[in-house]
Amino acid sequence: MVKRIAEIEAELEFVADVEGKKDCLMSQQGDLWFNIDVPKGHGLKAGSRVRVIVETIDTQ
Repeated sequence: MVKRIAEIEAELEFVADVEGKKDCLMSQQGDLWFNIDVPKGHGLKAGSRVRVIVETIDTQ
Protein backbone atom coordinates (compact mmCIF):
# COMPACT_ATOMS: atom_id res chain seq x y z
CA MET A 1 0.00 0.00 0.00
CA VAL A 2 1.27 3.47 -0.91
CA LYS A 3 0.68 6.39 1.42
CA ARG A 4 1.25 9.96 0.24
CA ILE A 5 3.13 11.96 2.86
CA ALA A 6 3.62 15.29 1.06
CA GLU A 7 3.25 16.95 -2.34
CA ILE A 8 5.16 20.17 -2.96
CA GLU A 9 4.73 22.36 -6.05
CA ALA A 10 7.26 25.19 -6.16
CA GLU A 11 9.68 27.26 -8.22
CA LEU A 12 13.30 26.25 -7.89
CA GLU A 13 15.23 28.98 -6.11
CA PHE A 14 18.53 27.71 -7.39
CA VAL A 15 20.35 24.72 -8.85
CA ALA A 16 23.79 24.02 -7.38
CA ASP A 17 26.55 21.87 -8.88
CA VAL A 18 27.65 19.00 -6.63
CA GLU A 19 31.20 17.92 -7.50
CA GLY A 20 30.46 18.05 -11.24
CA LYS A 21 28.50 14.78 -10.99
CA LYS A 22 25.01 15.89 -9.98
CA ASP A 23 22.97 18.98 -9.16
CA CYS A 24 21.14 19.96 -6.00
CA LEU A 25 17.65 21.41 -6.57
CA MET A 26 16.50 23.76 -3.82
CA SER A 27 13.34 25.62 -2.89
CA GLN A 28 12.39 27.18 0.45
CA GLN A 29 9.05 28.72 -0.47
CA GLY A 30 6.09 28.33 1.83
CA ASP A 31 5.75 25.95 4.76
CA LEU A 32 7.34 22.99 2.96
CA TRP A 33 10.75 23.10 1.35
CA PHE A 34 13.15 20.66 -0.30
CA ASN A 35 16.78 20.12 -1.17
CA ILE A 36 17.30 17.10 -3.44
CA ASP A 37 20.22 15.85 -5.55
CA VAL A 38 19.51 14.73 -9.13
CA PRO A 39 21.71 13.48 -11.98
CA LYS A 40 23.10 16.10 -14.41
CA GLY A 41 21.30 16.63 -17.71
CA HIS A 42 17.85 17.43 -16.28
CA GLY A 43 17.53 20.83 -17.99
CA LEU A 44 16.12 22.57 -14.89
CA LYS A 45 17.20 26.05 -13.82
CA ALA A 46 16.25 28.62 -11.18
CA GLY A 47 12.63 29.58 -11.78
CA SER A 48 11.58 26.20 -13.21
CA ARG A 49 8.38 24.91 -11.61
CA VAL A 50 8.56 21.38 -10.21
CA ARG A 51 6.47 18.98 -8.17
CA VAL A 52 8.07 16.78 -5.49
CA ILE A 53 5.99 13.88 -4.13
CA VAL A 54 6.97 11.85 -1.08
CA GLU A 55 5.23 8.50 -0.61
CA THR A 56 5.81 5.40 1.45
CA ILE A 57 6.46 2.17 -0.44
CA ASP A 58 5.16 -1.19 0.72
CA THR A 59 8.19 -3.49 0.59
CA GLN A 60 6.37 -6.69 1.60
